[in-house]
Amino acid sequence: MYMRNFTLLVLFGILVTSCKINVNKNNKQDVLFIDHVNPFIGTGGHGHTYPGATVPFGMLQVSPDNGISNWDWCSGYHYSDNIVAGFSHLHLSGTGIGDLADILFMPTNKKLDLTTPTTSRDQLPYKSTYSHANEKTTPGYYQVYLEDPKINVELTSSLRTAFHKYTFSKNDQQSVVIDLGFAINWDKALKTELKVEDPYTISGYRYSTGWAKNQKVFFVAKFSKPIAETILLADKKVITGSTANGDTTAAQLFFDANNDDELLVKVALSSVSVANAKGNLESGNFSFEKEKSKAGTIWNKALSKITVETPIDSLKTIFYTAMYHAQLAPVTYSDKNGEFRKENNDIVKAKNYTAYSTLSLWDTFRAENPLLTIVAPDKVSDLVNSMLAYYDTKKILPVWTLYANETNTMTGYHSIPVILDAYQKGIKGFDAQKAFEAMKATMMQDERGLNFYKQYGYIPYNLLDESVTITLEYAYDDWCVAQMAKALGKNEDYEFFSKRSKAYEYLFDSASGFMRGKSDDKKSWNEPFDPKHSNHREHTDYTEGNAWQHSWFVPHNVDNFIKLHGSNEVFTKRLEQLFTESSEITGNNVSADISGLIGQYAHGNEPSHHIAYMFNHAAQPWRTQYWVRHILDTQYNTTPNGLSGNEDCGQMSAWYVFSSMGLYPMNPASGEYEIGSPIFEKSTINLEKGKAFVIEAENVSDKNFYIQSATLNDVPFNETVITHQQIMQGGTLHFVMGATPNKNWGVKK
Repeated sequence: MYMRNFTLLVLFGILVTSCKINVNKNNKQDVLFIDHVNPFIGTGGHGHTYPGATVPFGMLQVSPDNGISNWDWCSGYHYSDNIVAGFSHLHLSGTGIGDLADILFMPTNKKLDLTTPTTSRDQLPYKSTYSHANEKTTPGYYQVYLEDPKINVELTSSLRTAFHKYTFSKNDQQSVVIDLGFAINWDKALKTELKVEDPYTISGYRYSTGWAKNQKVFFVAKFSKPIAETILLADKKVITGSTANGDTTAAQLFFDANNDDELLVKVALSSVSVANAKGNLESGNFSFEKEKSKAGTIWNKALSKITVETPIDSLKTIFYTAMYHAQLAPVTYSDKNGEFRKENNDIVKAKNYTAYSTLSLWDTFRAENPLLTIVAPDKVSDLVNSMLAYYDTKKILPVWTLYANETNTMTGYHSIPVILDAYQKGIKGFDAQKAFEAMKATMMQDERGLNFYKQYGYIPYNLLDESVTITLEYAYDDWCVAQMAKALGKNEDYEFFSKRSKAYEYLFDSASGFMRGKSDDKKSWNEPFDPKHSNHREHTDYTEGNAWQHSWFVPHNVDNFIKLHGSNEVFTKRLEQLFTESSEITGNNVSADISGLIGQYAHGNEPSHHIAYMFNHAAQPWRTQYWVRHILDTQYNTTPNGLSGNEDCGQMSAWYVFSSMGLYPMNPASGEYEIGSPIFEKSTINLEKGKAFVIEAENVSDKNFYIQSATLNDVPFNETVITHQQIMQGGTLHFVMGATPNKNWGVKK
């Protein structure tokens, strides 16, 4: 028995080894990438992610909706739930905003009464229970078994078409409900239409208001079987004919089983018209398995841009899920023919680029957009052109644009650093002069507090809420405009915006070490002052946070910021206290976004994301190494609660992707990455034209997270910064790791 087991063990070892060799030879092997992704990560807690099917930057996100209107159901789904209302086609990944969930489909096995008005999901006649034991998701594919009608639902997607596969119980009635009145949170249908075009085709539109005040979605759906019977409803009343119009419309379609338990559907959307939705619809027959396989292959390629090596499987799961989440948004917005709807309702054509929507720029400019310059550089100029198309209409760059709507959500104008980052990194395909014109015009207008900023040099707290955060972010945006001006030889503009980029100096209180609200008298601080106090989005100096979290946003001039503190010692003492202070947040209206607390550091919200890397500039890089590793270890895991705050369209995950490799764009538009503490033995960034940049961490472990020494291409490397250009050239950055800090490495003498 022992010998037989030993022989089997040897054979198994040979098999595993040969598999590893095969995988390493071919980075596109399925086992290496999509098998390590768990899209349920972030669907619990406050992660706000969805588990459904899409492809990288896909126009559609076909995913289950629980039917609850609540902050933790912003994506339509929360892992704590066990009821599903249906499967809609547009979803937001990890935002704090409950919008979209348009065009709901739900299979059922009996005739339902859809005429009763509903005020909650409890009254929805088509809802069903489900169990996580009968639910599965991988990149590009989602499956769930509906326990009430006993129907198995499978979903997959291409770039502009969603595919549904419903498997009914034998001899059951086969039916599908389409409800264009379905809405979550503050979204509301205003005008809808459903039309039965022929026995296989339905089409329509849904105009709605919510966070996106003027959202127009057109759709077409084709079925694999002819529709045998139709019940159409307009505003909860059954109507005759083949077209229903109303504030809300719905339909129940019935199909003959014909000894076949499967019903297949494909659905395409457009912001422009039903005709364009038809143009977006994948042609050909209903090959669900083929489309599912294609989606998996597309994801495999997208995930293969970075390969990591570690014996710890959970770290691979966290990493590749982060890579997955970082490539869900922005989303494709222009149709196959290039057309898309603009903010003023004009229909225009994107020429030589793809237009994108869902630009969560306050979040993503920090690390998500810099990551895309590495893993999806072909998308970056399209993003810039999408912003410039917005500028053509509004004469200002976007803040947070969603489906042809400026939501004006969050502070600053962070299109600006995204454009500068692209230009600095040599990404072509957009008009640099026009981009500069847009950047300058945006920062020279008077909206959103810029009038006060121009008048006083900062925003006085008594004239505008969130004045500290807004001032600091405008100062950074100004620095970005200055750098673009310098690159284009516009010296006068460079001097002007460089001077304005020091606005943070007005708000720094050297006595306390905090950035504080200052009055329009240019000398009085906002009193009384409590650095732990939070008041969510009203009567506050800080956006979704407090003074502890928002006093560190000077990524463009850290050295001068340290001088304001007086010395490296004072600065690092205060910075260390951020992480070791008690985590109490005071106030009666504390922002729910303050989460993932380590002391007063709040990893669950973006303003904290660059802070741990600032020790590098104060001659104590080992502290950066300590805290970065602590954040990596404590703020991410493989459960549905695996994100410590909103995923925010990829930013939370982009932080992990960069930081786990040992890099981070602390100043995201500088073209430089700070060195942190790599968690993997080896990370390989697979560049274009067969080149690669390899990061090795010799002896790395849960205890060995301090850098002892480093070489870049076999030459001693004693810097805490590496440039984008150095990475793009390819090569090897080799770290030797140890359990105690080397306080000489990375310190400039």
